[in-house]
Amino acid sequence: MKVGLFFGSFNPIHSGHLMVANYIVEATDLDELWFVVSPRNPFKSAKSLLHEFDRIDMVERAIEDNFKFKATDVEFHLPKPSYTVTTLTHLADKLDHEFALILGEDNLNSFHNWRNHTQILDNHAIYIYPRPGVSPKDSVKANQQLLNHPHIQIVADAPIIGISATMIRKFVKENKSIKYLVPDNVAQMIHDRKFYT
Repeated sequence: MKVGLFFGSFNPIHSGHLMVANYIVEATDLDELWFVVSPRNPFKSAKSLLHEFDRIDMVERAIEDNFKFKATDVEFHLPKPSYTVTTLTHLADKLDHEFALILGEDNLNSFHNWRNHTQILDNHAIYIYPRPGVSPKDSVKANQQLLNHPHIQIVADAPIIGISATMIRKFVKENKSIKYLVPDNVAQMIHDRKFYT
């Protein structure tokens, strides 16, 4: 089975994440897509970051009706801070799946700074989706070599969604509606548990 790994804090998961994830799993050769919820980084301020258990609860609720989606807490149990290469190695050792990485186009500019980035590139496919405010020309300038790598696949037609978790948290704090920005069951959880207020 070929599994795409979509890493993020998902603070909260929103409709943009879900639309991009659904497009990628349907338009590529992936069998499943797993949302890898990042734990709280002990070296960074957690002022607006919900506990990882609350964030994975929201992800699970958001994807409960899609059999191609799964939420995973694998990074909760790995050394912190978490590095993508460590997570990929751990999953590859434990499970008999082929794992691919799903990245926003903006990450191409800094990918060469990732820990053991060549190991990731040599052993895993990487699916790149477009991000608001990042033009293909910028990416080409930033890393032509990466774009030409046989393990890099550009998912050029994936939707570009300008929704941000920051905006959603701001709306919640200001008591504004977040309808359509997040699934209804996630909005209900945010309201019931008084997240971000």
